[in-house]
Amino acid sequence: MDVSPSAVLKPRVLFDPIYGFIKFTPAEWEIIHGPFYQRLRWVKQLGFSCYVFPGAEHSRFGHSIGVLHNAQKILESCERAVPDKVLFDTNVTSKEIFFHRSVRMAALLHDLGTFCFSHTTEGAYVDFAETTNLKGGKGLPDDHENLGSFIIKNTNYEGGITRILLDNDFDPQLISDLVKGVGPSPLANQILHSEIDCDRMDYLLRDAHYTGLRYGSYDRDYLLYHFRVCKIGEHEVLAIKQNALHCVEDFLMSRYAWYNQVIRSPRGAKYDAIAGKICFYMLEKGLVFRYGQLLEMIEKNPHHFFNFNDNYFLNLVHVSYINGVFDRAPDIKDMASTLLFQKGARALKDNCFSQRLLDPDDQSKNEKIIKRAEEKVLEIKEFLKKNGTKKDWVISDLPKKIITFVKSENNIVKDKVGPNILLERDPVKILDDAGDIKLLAQLDQSIISKLQRSMNYIPNVYCSNSAYELLIKANMVSGMVAGHD
Repeated sequence: MDVSPSAVLKPRVLFDPIYGFIKFTPAEWEIIHGPFYQRLRWVKQLGFSCYVFPGAEHSRFGHSIGVLHNAQKILESCERAVPDKVLFDTNVTSKEIFFHRSVRMAALLHDLGTFCFSHTTEGAYVDFAETTNLKGGKGLPDDHENLGSFIIKNTNYEGGITRILLDNDFDPQLISDLVKGVGPSPLANQILHSEIDCDRMDYLLRDAHYTGLRYGSYDRDYLLYHFRVCKIGEHEVLAIKQNALHCVEDFLMSRYAWYNQVIRSPRGAKYDAIAGKICFYMLEKGLVFRYGQLLEMIEKNPHHFFNFNDNYFLNLVHVSYINGVFDRAPDIKDMASTLLFQKGARALKDNCFSQRLLDPDDQSKNEKIIKRAEEKVLEIKEFLKKNGTKKDWVISDLPKKIITFVKSENNIVKDKVGPNILLERDPVKILDDAGDIKLLAQLDQSIISKLQRSMNYIPNVYCSNSAYELLIKANMVSGMVAGHD
């Protein structure tokens, strides 16, 4: 595979505050400078967490570039990266180059369909389920993965992602599958979607940097050095050498702390929950772009879709608030005021809403705990319905999924899709000195293997100031959660 010096293009670069200079292939550079990708500059990575951590103004744009860089470093560590001189040469191709470029491209595009304020408003679209419930449809969730997949496969026009991919010898269907974690290569799927993947490796460090917290910190260089590729039958899988076991544990514990202190902390999460509630109301009333309209814009006018960002949503809420659109819904109007001006709203304290570590194998006990929280919410809503006004609202932010340190061995076996659990995508695989591979959850010497029997359940419930006063007066809940306005 001879490469003439004249055929090698000098890579374009961007300077990232976390990793320094990051190189891009011509196809990646072209995609980054189109409307679909530039839109991500105007979508905050952490939603409304910036209300609590003023530095958390970073975007999905920077995060996605960081994910590409981590994918590159994992490929280099496990010796599946091709040399730069062929990676960046558009005139050279091979099976190895195609694999390398495809993994990088999928990493770059993994958040292409992100909603306004990231996951904050996505839940409203999923619950509204406009296209999910269409007769004769595929029944797919109206979520960011499917929206991103639609962009990748349905923009075969000048400047569209599909056209750029085809012009550069990519397979849009393959890239879409890799983005969803269902590609034909277990190795590629693990790099992009697993308990330690290029996505999580970036957002832990990036979120720690911009929030000013250190909970997401881990030794990235040490972790990267110990990635290895191992053969399981005919398939290659990603493993981590046992020398880095404590680094792996540190990574997973950091994610646990990050989830507690940033994502599910009531101080910031209440604004995300309020925004989600407002978004659902606006979807019902046709005040905001619906999923079907987004699909139409993607197919016909990318510059209109560019407008689907944080500024669009917050401006809609503001205009609706000052023009009286919310006057017929006093609860939504009060929520809008809370969201726009960062004041009002309380996080409720009750034993039913306490954080707990649940045993994933004790389903009966877990159901009782979750049911108690749900029944308490219903009790509060019924009380406010009888004793409050339309302005007295309450939002239930009970977890739709419960975070685990690692998936337990029992659940891995129960949910496996193939004959060998070592080929399952998500679980961390550890390579010992003898060359044997085990799941992290199977290692007796790992503290994380002991925590596999723990699920992190963090229920939150919020209400308006006026509702809070009624509930306190009636002894329906305890006092305000300490430190939460």
